[in-house]
Amino acid sequence: MSRPLHRGISGGARSPGNIHDSWEDSQMKDKADKEDVDRKTANADSSYLSIRQHFRLLFPDNSSSKQNLIENGFASDPFSPGTLRNRHKFTLFLLRLSLVVIVILALSGSFWWTLAITTSSRGQIYRGYRRLQQELVSDLVDIGKLSIGSNRLKELDYCLPESENYVPCFNVTENLALGMSKGEEYNRHCRPGSRQSCLVQPPVNYKIPLRWPWGRDLIWVANINITAQEVRSSGSLTKRMMMYDEDQISFRSASPGYDDMEDYAHQIAEMIGLRNESNFIQSGVRTMLDIGCGYGNLGAHLFSNELLTMCIANYEASGSQVQLTLERGLPAMIGSFTSKQLPYPSLSFDMIHCAGCGIDWDQKDGILLIEVDRVLRPGGYFVWTSQLASSQQFLHKKENQKEWNFVHGFAKGLCWDMLSQQVDTVVWKKTTKKSCPARSGSGPPLCSRAHDIETPYYRPLQGCVGGTQSQRWISIEERSKWPAKSRLNAKELAPHGLNSDDLAEDSLKWQSAVQNYWSLLSPLIFSDHPKRPGDEDPSPPFNMVRNVLDMNAHFGGFNMALLESKKSAWVMNVIPTTANNHLPLILDRGLVGVLHDWCEAFPTYPRTYDLVHGKGILSLEFVEKHRCEMIDVFTEIDRILRPEGWVILRDAVHLIESARALTTRLRWDARVVEIDNNSEEKLLICQKPFIKRQAI
Repeated sequence: MSRPLHRGISGGARSPGNIHDSWEDSQMKDKADKEDVDRKTANADSSYLSIRQHFRLLFPDNSSSKQNLIENGFASDPFSPGTLRNRHKFTLFLLRLSLVVIVILALSGSFWWTLAITTSSRGQIYRGYRRLQQELVSDLVDIGKLSIGSNRLKELDYCLPESENYVPCFNVTENLALGMSKGEEYNRHCRPGSRQSCLVQPPVNYKIPLRWPWGRDLIWVANINITAQEVRSSGSLTKRMMMYDEDQISFRSASPGYDDMEDYAHQIAEMIGLRNESNFIQSGVRTMLDIGCGYGNLGAHLFSNELLTMCIANYEASGSQVQLTLERGLPAMIGSFTSKQLPYPSLSFDMIHCAGCGIDWDQKDGILLIEVDRVLRPGGYFVWTSQLASSQQFLHKKENQKEWNFVHGFAKGLCWDMLSQQVDTVVWKKTTKKSCPARSGSGPPLCSRAHDIETPYYRPLQGCVGGTQSQRWISIEERSKWPAKSRLNAKELAPHGLNSDDLAEDSLKWQSAVQNYWSLLSPLIFSDHPKRPGDEDPSPPFNMVRNVLDMNAHFGGFNMALLESKKSAWVMNVIPTTANNHLPLILDRGLVGVLHDWCEAFPTYPRTYDLVHGKGILSLEFVEKHRCEMIDVFTEIDRILRPEGWVILRDAVHLIESARALTTRLRWDARVVEIDNNSEEKLLICQKPFIKRQAI
């Protein structure tokens, strides 16, 4: 019978042959089994040995008793090859353990990183999130517009050729047909449908105006609506100071009665008591309102002495004083106060000038002189040059004598002091006292608080003296002199509820903005040029733009930044009727401006501004108080903008994107520009192309 095999080699006696055969059979069988197992587990053994080696290095065991047990086969080794399943389980366990350790380390690092985030970092993350959100909304809006169809982006048609000098709200023919007379036909009447939903084209031979200061003395005839006969037949003092050639008009100072405009300005200065016109600033005169300014010669001359002259005249279909003055690069706007008050605050100008302005001051019981008194500052000057003031030639006529006597007597009733009279020029000085004994007699009464509106918007003329209720009643002698006037002292700021720090902060903000704007005013922005225009390319010249309009001027900071950066520009500071009224502050700073409703046409001729700027105007007009359509306002901007002129708008991201879509309808070149450290707003930089009209 066969005997069982034993682990040991000791045991009972056996025959040598049987024992040997049995042992060889057993060895061969074991060897075959072992080779089979080795083939199946080669890969598992190799990974196991590697793991075993690492764990032995980490957990060395020097126990001699444990080693003896292993060698004698009475204990299992945790690192010895077992079954394939056990080894796989052990490997998975180690992988899971490693994964847990990695997750714990990652969470710990994230926790400490979160604690290290500063307040500014959180703000950047928030702004980044808002920025992505707004871009998503903007993209969805664009997709929605495109899905509606191409009709929404159709380019506007051009107006008929006869509309090349069209000014909405001033239709003398229609006003006469409605029965208006006595000057009312020249007033501004914005009726529904007075705007045209088309693009006004330039004249056939239009040329880009010369840059300042050369454009002040030479303009192109084709750019304005005037004839040689109108130039030669002009009776105005300043209208006669020009030479008409075939394709250009040059301005000179030659005039009957005066060697040049310098002599005329010098005469006015002497009549005030100054040595010459260069002393106007020291006497407190900085801003002047020139009524019926001719073609702006007085303002052009005084500009070199840092005086800012605003020309105002009636609408004229041909031979317009305002159009030609703006073409020269001088401040001007259409305005008539035959029945309505001017859109300026009370106490706005240091001097008011009328030389052959064609106004009958004795009409309507002197109400026009009352309006002059309203906008004139205490201690300011009214200069009147007229043939009626000449006692040598014209006062022998009874009609002339009657008008002169009325003006002379009414001025006394307004408490004006007649300083001097030379030839046909008279200079009066407004009183610095609110209460005047003369007013209690034959003079006009003071306006009550209810009627003394500081900034009227085309209200009917008042028969009472305005401005006396204003806290801004400060004489020009007591006010700061230019350029310190632009900063205002504490007494001058008090009526506006501001302090010097408010203006200083606003000034710093706009200085940086103007520097950035100027680097973008280059055609390179609309090409595929890889550089920013302000980085490596030269900045535009200081006189690249001259006539500038700020649609939402606020404190006038944009205007001041242009002046401080030595740019040769003047700014029409517009305060929307829907905004906080800071126009009195702007005028007190020695700047010019006007109140205006942007849902109506601006009182100027086509092609009169080189740059139109607006910060927050879209939010103001189309979010806070939506009263008209954005495309109508943009069409108006196109009308008053010169060919190759610029538009700079700064506003909320979604409004800028909407505005950019409209620029395609106007044929403008446009680019949206990011603002550093500001994801809430963007810039829209546009340039109007010069599209020449072909002669028919």
